Amino acid sequence: MSLHRKIKLQLCDTPNTPKSLLSKTAFPSPVGKLPSKGMRNLRFTSCPDPEEAPPASLVNINPFTPESYRQMVFHPSGKRKARGESEDPNQTDGPMELGMPAKRFLLRESNMVSRYKKEFLELEKIGVGEFGSVYKCIKRLDGCVYAIKRSKKPLAGSSDEQMALREVYAHAVLGHHPHVVRYYSAWAEDDHMIIQNEHCNGGSLQDVLLENSKTADYFKESELKEILLQVSMGLKYIHTSGLVHMDIKPSNIFICHSLPGSAGQEESDGEDDIATSNVVYKIGDLGHVTSITNPQVEEGDCRFLANEILQEQYCYLPKADIFALALTIALAAGAAPLPANDTPWHHIRRGNLPRIPQQLSCDFTELLKLMVHPDPAVRPSAAALTKHPLLRPSLGKAAQLQEQLNVEKFKTAMLERELRAARVAQAFQKDPSLERTRAQESGIGLRHQNTKKRLVGGKNTRSFSFTASGYRGPGYASHSNN
Repeated sequence: MSLHRKIKLQLCDTPNTPKSLLSKTAFPSPVGKLPSKGMRNLRFTSCPDPEEAPPASLVNINPFTPESYRQMVFHPSGKRKARGESEDPNQTDGPMELGMPAKRFLLRESNMVSRYKKEFLELEKIGVGEFGSVYKCIKRLDGCVYAIKRSKKPLAGSSDEQMALREVYAHAVLGHHPHVVRYYSAWAEDDHMIIQNEHCNGGSLQDVLLENSKTADYFKESELKEILLQVSMGLKYIHTSGLVHMDIKPSNIFICHSLPGSAGQEESDGEDDIATSNVVYKIGDLGHVTSITNPQVEEGDCRFLANEILQEQYCYLPKADIFALALTIALAAGAAPLPANDTPWHHIRRGNLPRIPQQLSCDFTELLKLMVHPDPAVRPSAAALTKHPLLRPSLGKAAQLQEQLNVEKFKTAMLERELRAARVAQAFQKDPSLERTRAQESGIGLRHQNTKKRLVGGKNTRSFSFTASGYRGPGYASHSNN
């Protein structure tokens, strides 16, 4: 044996080897195959400490996921069902509460390459809010423009983190609607939450109002109705999904201008198709969204807050969005900035609109007053607003035209019937023999009908007897009662 082999044996295969070195040596399993000649040198590897074993991977559970869908994804015991996993009746682990993870992921420092810097080219900052900053970026892969929301620091474990997660949850459940800002992706980098959303090239409604206030140029009534209608369509979609926005205001309504040569506005469904418009209004910033059935209310801007929310009465949560929408329209019409407290604040909560400098129609003003009614049950729903004749006059005209069409069809049918009767009468006058033929045919038909009626019967089961001599006629029919 060579000197080199002897040294290795002395180090690793003799009683003189230190115990600390032996504990760090990974020996092959006795049941395994012997190493090949080229792999005779022993390798030193660190044995993992069982106390430092990585915990089982945990995931966040979206609280806005419908219960019916959760039942499809989770076991009856409450544990998440993995793809290809078979149910084990002998499993004795304690059940996890449905919809609530054991722990929640926190945003932590990471040594990974920044996805934001790798995938996006930052163009400019386009907004700043309570959550963080919004940047206009170009994705390097597809060349399209997106709005990237980057949160403030510190975020992990704070209320801002819950707001960021709530926005991601709501976007993921809502999916895509033409009057809700579209969501694409979200991820965490270092201590930031980053959300990739649709870029609205018209900015926010608040930006437009600030520009209008400089020149006292406000939205006209027709434009106000368009804003109210389109935002109501977005709210209808959110409310029918079992959620409420809870922070409707001009800075959370975004504007998209149609590009030249575009196909036009995408329709949400058959009932919500509206007249062609070059401006589309979308609801964004879903950080305060909560569930209607299980509300965890995070109050939004107090200037747009309905009084029942302040009193913690959550029976009519969707109507709080309607209240805030009415005040948003009032600001778009030229009203002064809303009060945050004191007497003017309570004056609006008693069902009064803020003073609007321009003259609006009585019907439209009454609709806005109805939307800020002190009793939330009296306020119209978002679905009712999308069909309101003041906002959708085409629906009323369509119903009126359909009714007129039905009347004309009835008149046409009556005239055709009278015309056929007149033609038959004229033919009988020319040839009297046709009348006798018609009378005979009518008599035969009547007798045949009576015979059929007598044979079929109502509650009696009728049968005919056939003998070898043949059919004996209806007189020989045998009757049997039920």
